[in-house]
Amino acid sequence: MKKLLAILGMITCMVGLAACGTAEDTTPLTAEEEQMIAFYSQNVDAIQRICEAGAIEENADNDVIYNGLLSFNSAMTDIGSYLGTNGGVIEYSDDSDDYIVRINVNGSDHNAVVELVVTMETGTAQFTSIATNVEYSFGEKMEKAALNTLLGMGTVFVVLILISLIISLFSFIPKLFGKKKEPEKAQPEKNDVVAQISEKEELNDDLELAAVISATIAAYEGSGSTDGFVVRSIRKSYKK
Repeated sequence: MKKLLAILGMITCMVGLAACGTAEDTTPLTAEEEQMIAFYSQNVDAIQRICEAGAIEENADNDVIYNGLLSFNSAMTDIGSYLGTNGGVIEYSDDSDDYIVRINVNGSDHNAVVELVVTMETGTAQFTSIATNVEYSFGEKMEKAALNTLLGMGTVFVVLILISLIISLFSFIPKLFGKKKEPEKAQPEKNDVVAQISEKEELNDDLELAAVISATIAAYEGSGSTDGFVVRSIRKSYKK
């Protein structure tokens, strides 16, 4: 029973807050505010005529007006046919003379709100921002939210799949860019050098032996020189 009473009390408070908000929203405008709403509604009509005439680029020298025209022109895709304005509200700033005017726009497909931020710093009203916000139904908002969620999640999954594929390809990178070891050729060259050294040593030994034999033969014959004969080869003899 206590829980039921607590729930009823919360519902009552919520209804009271909603009623307070409704009372503030339905506060009648003063005569001055009605004139301001009518004036800024004419500004919105002028924006629509400029966009319809395709004269947006002619106002490129004023950034605020130019961006406001681009915003309104982009919103016309969802607004459809422009059916005029339908009143609006004025929100004043607490710490300055600046204020925000919101003009309601009726369209064949969707309604919209043109928000004009006005400053009084120079003593005269000047726009600091102009933006057009299309009013969508709850179903349309949920549909857009679902699409945005799907797109976001899909993008994340696609990126994760690409990252996993890239990581899986890392194992092939050494095979593609690795250098093949060429067979060592230094050993045969070393062997050739050793063989050449051995041949030179054997040749030197043979020449020395031939010189000794020649001298021995010359001494045996009693001649003082080896001009009369030449030792052409030396062979080892093996006794059986």
